[in-house]
Amino acid sequence: MACGGDGAALGASPPVKFLADMGISPKTVTFLHALGHDAVHLADQGLERLPDRDIVAKARQEERILLVHDLGFGEFVAASGATLPSAITFRLRNMHPDRINGALQRILLQHGDALERGALLSVTEGQVRVRSLPLEA
Repeated sequence: MACGGDGAALGASPPVKFLADMGISPKTVTFLHALGHDAVHLADQGLERLPDRDIVAKARQEERILLVHDLGFGEFVAASGATLPSAITFRLRNMHPDRINGALQRILLQHGDALERGALLSVTEGQVRVRSLPLEA
C-alpha cells in the first residue's frame, strides 16, 4: 500500500508515496518532501517520455499515488481492473503549484483512506470527485 512504514493511514501520518507526471510542477514534489512524503517526479528520473501505460505500471510497482493533469491516466488505471495505483487528476483552470499544493493537502486529509484503498480522484475548482477502484462496468 501507499501508507507509511508504520502502517498509518494516508491522511493521518506521512510518508505517502507519490509519482508526479510531467504535467505537475516539480515544486509540488518539493512541497511534498517538506511535508515528509516520498515523492518523485518523472523528470528527475529522466523518464519524460515514458508512455502513459508504463507510468501507471511504475506507480503500481512502486506503490505510489499518481499525480497527473492528463485524464488518460484514469482510463488506464480503470481499464486494468486493479484497485491500485490510485490517481489524482488535477483539472484546475489555474495549475500554479500553490493551487495544486493547497488542494493536495486538503485531499490527503479528507480522502486519504480512499486513496489507500484505491481510488481515482478528479479535482476541479471547488470539487473533488472520488471513484473507488476497481470501477464497476
